Amino acid sequence: MKDKVIIITGASSGIGAATAKLLAAKGAKVVLGARREDKLQTLADEIRAAGGEAIWQVLDVTRQADNDAIVKLAKDTFGRVDVIFLNAGIMPSSPLSALKTDEWHEMVDINIKGVLNGVAAVLPEFTAQKSGHVIATSSVAGLKAYPAAAVYGGTKWFVRSFMEVLRMESAMEGTNIRTATIYPAAINTELLHTISDKGTAEGMAELYAQVGITPDRIANVVAFAIEQPADTNVSELTVGPTVQAW
Repeated sequence: MKDKVIIITGASSGIGAATAKLLAAKGAKVVLGARREDKLQTLADEIRAAGGEAIWQVLDVTRQADNDAIVKLAKDTFGRVDVIFLNAGIMPSSPLSALKTDEWHEMVDINIKGVLNGVAAVLPEFTAQKSGHVIATSSVAGLKAYPAAAVYGGTKWFVRSFMEVLRMESAMEGTNIRTATIYPAAINTELLHTISDKGTAEGMAELYAQVGITPDRIANVVAFAIEQPADTNVSELTVGPTVQAW
C-alpha cells in the first residue's frame, strides 16, 4: 500500500471518505474526487493532519473531461496512478410504476457512465505502464433482483459484467491490470438520501436502521484487494451485515 497513488471517486462521504482515510493511514497517496468541494477540502485536511498525503479536485463523473483531469492531477502531483476506486453512485430506488424517469436516467449517467468515464481516463495509463488496479462499487442489487430496484440494480449488473470483461481482456492482452468489484449490502451512508419515493425511502430507512453497518467495513475490503500480491487478483467481494438476509 505504501506510496501507491490511488484515485477515489465519490470521495466526499460514506464509503469513499472512509476508504480514503484508511488507505492514507496505510501510506497511500490519495487523490479525492467528488462534487462537493467543501467536504473534499475538509477530508483532505483531516488526512493531512493525521500525517497522510491527500489532494483533491471537484469531479463530476458524468463528464469525461473531469475524469481525465483528475488522472492528470494525480500524474502531475505524484508521477503515476496505481489504483482507481470507482465509487461514485446514487440509489434513488422506486417502483417502476412511479415513473421517476429523470431518476432512471440520472442513475445511468452516474452509475454506468461514471464507471465508463473513469476507466476511459485511466486505461491508457495502466496499459502503458502494464500495471494498475480498477476497483468498482456495485451492490448486492447487482447480484440478484429486488423490487423497487429495477433501474438501480440494472446499473449495478452492468458494473458486474463490465468489470469481469475488463479483467479477462487485461489478462489476455498482458497488461497486468487487476480488477475488484465490491457488492455491498446495507451500509449506512448518504445513499438513502437519494431516494425520493416516500414508501421506498421509509422501508429502506427502517431496514438500514435495524441492520446497517459502517462504511469503514467496505474500506477494509478495498484495502484487502489492493494489498494482495501483484500476481493475485481478487475479482469479486460481497460484503454486508451478518444479521441481514440479503
